[in-house]
This record gives sequence, structure tokens and C-alpha cells, in this order.
Amino acid sequence: MTRVLLTGAAGFIGGHIRSALEPNHDVVAIDAMLASAHGHSGEHGSGEYGSGDTSSGESGRDITRVDVRDHAALVELLTGVDVVCHQAAVVGAGVNSADAPAYASHNDFGTAVLLAAMAETGCTRLVLASSMVVYGEGKYRNAAGDLVMPGPRTRLADGIFENTDPATGEVLDWTLVEEDAELRPRSTYAASKVAQENYALAWSLATGGSVTALRYHNVYGPHMPRNTPYSGVAAMFRSSLEAGKAPQVYEDGHQARDFVHVSDIAAANTAAIDAALPGFTALNVSSGHPITIGEVASTLSDACHGPAPEITGQYRPGDVRHIVASPEKARRTLGFVAAISPEQGLREFATAPLRDAEGTGAPRV
Repeated sequence: MTRVLLTGAAGFIGGHIRSALEPNHDVVAIDAMLASAHGHSGEHGSGEYGSGDTSSGESGRDITRVDVRDHAALVELLTGVDVVCHQAAVVGAGVNSADAPAYASHNDFGTAVLLAAMAETGCTRLVLASSMVVYGEGKYRNAAGDLVMPGPRTRLADGIFENTDPATGEVLDWTLVEEDAELRPRSTYAASKVAQENYALAWSLATGGSVTALRYHNVYGPHMPRNTPYSGVAAMFRSSLEAGKAPQVYEDGHQARDFVHVSDIAAANTAAIDAALPGFTALNVSSGHPITIGEVASTLSDACHGPAPEITGQYRPGDVRHIVASPEKARRTLGFVAAISPEQGLREFATAPLRDAEGTGAPRV
């Protein structure tokens, strides 16, 4: 039986991965229980996390409370581990620049410490939670089918939201992004995910170890955290509907995304652990069924019999317009195909239980 060290095991995605793994794998579950993800009840008063402190996650199963920046604790826990499934991270785009040190500390430095501990203990396999945000603005073509890098969206205040060709002003069409696309992070979180991949690639080359970096698309599903500045948009829409309010949709609602159910994320991680791909492999993990943000809001509103979404025209300057990536490489290499379409999954999500503990913002460094 494969022994798996699962970081971030008490989190939204980590908890689902653990449930998927445990029937056929020996799982060592760890989590720092940061207040940013678990509320104040999850964090030690001093913000320090000792090795060997065991607590219970939402399911009541034991989780060892360990910060991935604690090298000594990781070395002890890695004994006999065959593969690390690294989900622990500070998530979300970040509210402002003051959040950057927390992302760099927990995501970048934490991953570097984990990789060093793996090298020290001889653990040679890593499955890494990455994200489609590493691609930045996505991939676009003009009417002739030529690839074009769009210029900055400078007319958002005028309600002009689509990307255009900087040379001609022509509106560009989005197309699927493949794994060999250039990485262009546009947020603090995205920068940290690129850094994690780079550290993992360097570790793989230096040690001969294998890394499968799973680039998740917009993940949603049962036990997703409730509305915080760091939540996904599906949870924000849910929170509005539960309060009897219309979901607030930014821009014109036509932004294209791919929403992938958390159970499919768990299945992709299980497949990556079992496949043991050699070297460094990055894979998009998505449903394969693009959907607009407006359609997400409408689907949830209809399923909840709630107020219709409100298209606000508001915008966040750092947001990308469209980002949808190809799932084909994951299908070829892992045999992974998402089982739940966004339409089905979002309707079920409309009444699914959410995580009770609300995060408190970016953690202390």
C-alpha cells in the first residue's frame, strides 16, 4: 500500500483528496490549521505550530498539526513515505500588496522546505497543487486565426471589457491554453504558484525525483469555505443567495472560465499518485466544459430559487478576461476525464454544505 504524506489535509480540497485516497492508500495527514483557512479556532494563539500536535479535522479524523516550514517535523513524518501530495497553501488572489510576504512565506518557502526534507529522507515523488492562474491572461486569436498577445485592458471604466489586438484594436477570441504556454502570473497567488513549480522542477532535476504539477481550474463543491476576500466566486455567489441577495457579477458576466468539481480534483490527484509519471509533468485539471461567470451565477440562482444575478459592470484591474485550458494532456497521460459537468455540479452545489469556519484574511508571516 502506497504511503502518502498529504499536506493541507484539513482544507477544502485536501479533505476531499484524503477521503478519495484512504480506501487504498496509507495517508499521513498534516495541516497547519491557519486562521486564514479555518477561522480563529484553528490557530494556536502564538501562530507557532509544533511537531506532533494532533487535532481533529472537520471529519473528526486525526490530523497532525504541522507547518510545512517546519523542517524537523517534516523529516520525522516523511519516514517511510512513498509520495507527497502537497495541497497546503495560502490561496486566493490576495487583497493587496501587504499579503505578499504571507504568500511567499507559506507557499514558496514552505514548498522549498518540504522539498529539502524530501531530499534528506529519500522521498522522490511529489504531486503538487498548482493552478491555471500561472497562465495569466490566457490565449487569444484574431479573426484570421493568428495567436495574438493582448494589450492591457485600458477601457474598463468605459465598460469595454474584451481583450483587443494592440496593433489593430480588433476584439480577440479566447482559445484553449495548453501546458507549454508561457507562464505570466498576474497576482500574488499566481506568482507563488509559479515559484512552487520552479522549485519543484529544480528539485526534480537535482534529485532525479518526479513531480506532477496539477494546474487546477476554478474548484468548487461541498465544504467550500464561505464568503471571504479569499473565497472562490462560486462560494461568494452562494453566500449572497443564502442572505436573500442577488449575486453580484463583475464586468458583463461573459468572462469564460472552467469550473471543476472538487471530487474530480480528488480523482485527478489519486490518478497522479498511482501513475507515478517520470520527471516534471504539468497537467491542466478542468471539467472540459467552459462556462461564463454570468452562467455560474444564473445556475446557482435558479437552483436556489433566489434573486436573479445583478450584472454590476464593476471590475478589478488585475482580473483576467478569459482563461480556459485544455484538459487533453491529463486525459492522455493519466486517463483523467472529469465526471461532473459544471451544470450538474453547480446545481448540486447550490444547496451543498459549506465550511462553517470563515477565514480571517492572509495569515501572519
